[in-house]
Amino acid sequence: MQSLQRLSCEAEALLSELEARGMRIVTAESCTGGLLASCLTDIEGRSHCFERGFIPYSNAAKHDLLGVPRALLAECGAVSKPVATAMAQGAFDRSQASLALAITGFAGPGCEGEEEGLVHLAAYSGDALLCSELHLGRAGREPIRRAAAAAVLRLGRALLTGDARPMPAASGVNGHPIIDAR
Repeated sequence: MQSLQRLSCEAEALLSELEARGMRIVTAESCTGGLLASCLTDIEGRSHCFERGFIPYSNAAKHDLLGVPRALLAECGAVSKPVATAMAQGAFDRSQASLALAITGFAGPGCEGEEEGLVHLAAYSGDALLCSELHLGRAGREPIRRAAAAAVLRLGRALLTGDARPMPAASGVNGHPIIDAR
């Protein structure tokens, strides 16, 4: 399970990369409900790196706030790589940020047919995109939310540094790797 202290370290590492490059970040998060934005804004002295955050929890909000096409939501489902990508691109386009991070997933417990712990992540910078799919299992809502936030922070840093290697299984939840960038 990701501790809040570990999550804070991941946020600090990404904010350091952003600050060194004179960049700002925007977030679009569904299943984490603002946890990612909170972690980024909790870091003292780095608020100038945070541009804004969106919490488009419903499909209507994903469409209204970020421009995710209704047809894409209907065809792929809200928890999918194409929707995570569209969320990141929509947040980027609707902000003055130079990096967008997006999270969409099932933190659980889910409805029938939903895989609890399935999370899709995207990091987008206007000229580069990294996506990741997590299968975190039935770890519970809070551990899944924390693991997803930590993973997208690492994904964003990987996009900035050019290092998109998978993270070791030890850093996952229930033995599942955090980043499986493809």
